[in-house]
Amino acid sequence: MANFGPSEKLLKDAQSGKIGWGDFSHRYRKELFEGGTIDKRNKTIKNHGQKFTLRLLQKLAKRTTVTLMCHCAEDEPHCHRHLLRYVLEGKV
Repeated sequence: MANFGPSEKLLKDAQSGKIGWGDFSHRYRKELFEGGTIDKRNKTIKNHGQKFTLRLLQKLAKRTTVTLMCHCAEDEPHCHRHLLRYVLEGKV
């Protein structure tokens, strides 16, 4: 579900070192819970029904294992999938 990734601009800012991990974390979580049905910031990936899917995954994660994958290396400590895991576990 690519729509759970950060916006293209946010990802580029983080990868280029323009923003740090703390700022990235804050902005990514904010993006996850933004209103609206379509993410107009992303030219490639449109956000259709992200909040519904997020709630569904939160419920599934309480009952079974949910696997999160990304293009980042598995041991990469600064990857949005770690933040998404905390959201799914209800820790943020």
